[in-house]
Amino acid sequence: MFFASDNTGKTHPDIMQAVVDANDGYAMPYGDDDLAVQVRDRVREIFEAPEAAVYLVATGTAANVLSLATFSNPWDTVFCSPVAHIHEDECNAPEFYMGGAKLTLVPADQAKMTPKALRKSIEAEEGRGVHGPQRGPVSITNVTERGTVYSIREISALADVAKGFGLPVHLDGARLANALVATNATPAGMTWKAGVDVVSLGGTKNGCMGVEAVVMFDPKRAWEFELRRKRGAHLFSKHRFLSAQMLAYLHDGLWLDLAKRANAANARLAAGLNGIDHASYQYAPQANMSFAGWSRGGHQRLHDAGAKYYVWEGSLEGTDPDEILTARMVCDWAATHENIDRFIDLVRG
Repeated sequence: MFFASDNTGKTHPDIMQAVVDANDGYAMPYGDDDLAVQVRDRVREIFEAPEAAVYLVATGTAANVLSLATFSNPWDTVFCSPVAHIHEDECNAPEFYMGGAKLTLVPADQAKMTPKALRKSIEAEEGRGVHGPQRGPVSITNVTERGTVYSIREISALADVAKGFGLPVHLDGARLANALVATNATPAGMTWKAGVDVVSLGGTKNGCMGVEAVVMFDPKRAWEFELRRKRGAHLFSKHRFLSAQMLAYLHDGLWLDLAKRANAANARLAAGLNGIDHASYQYAPQANMSFAGWSRGGHQRLHDAGAKYYVWEGSLEGTDPDEILTARMVCDWAATHENIDRFIDLVRG
């Protein structure tokens, strides 16, 4: 019963086999391998963007912060949600890689920025001339860190505000596949057609061993990204093992199939918890992540049985078995019906 994160799950066998296959013989390093060429072609095809620049890194943090650094200046501020991964979970890596640029937190509803709040936050900057931060990129996370999903219309509305001020738009797509299958959107529709300039395309949380792609729809900043990737120590020598993962991940729609499985697992979990009188959700579960509350007694039974998830609000230590504690649960592609149903039964008691 592992629901702590989609990072805890297995690498999909097809992806693991692709890594093994890539270990045969020799290949040029640093992204000059033949598989990397195939990856670029496949990503461009999927995103309907034949001119896009495509690069691979090993972590989502690297994909995000190198993208933002490429699209910002050290004196800028990046506009993002208070629960954005770049704010909550990257140990000031954006500020480090951006050379001192900061983050401005935009008020969010259901973990999603609104155009009105974004406009107000942007307008509040650059009022102090040389004394204040200058306006920089807008960063959107989809799926959000609370499991909610931006629609294409919502992304377009935020991008329209950003473009009105001449600002680039970054999409943190660590769970982009989950967002796509949740909304029946196309990769192009949710990114460049909606006004996104650069996207971090996640693989690690969705069945890969460790690979993310950075897709820049206007290649004019490609050389700067390459330099930043090298300078930031994220250019792999044996790059073919990144390429092999991403190529297998994208082959024949595997990445979307894995996301469908993860989303379906979360939907089953949500349906079961919704059937328990004392359980309730903080956010409507839309993809593969949920935040729900139930009794301390239920949490204690789960932990005694070895379940892995995060108690997000409250503490297991306490004397009132009926006190409601909130949990964060994330389903990966390999979550089984058996484990989900067992988890629900333990909550129910």
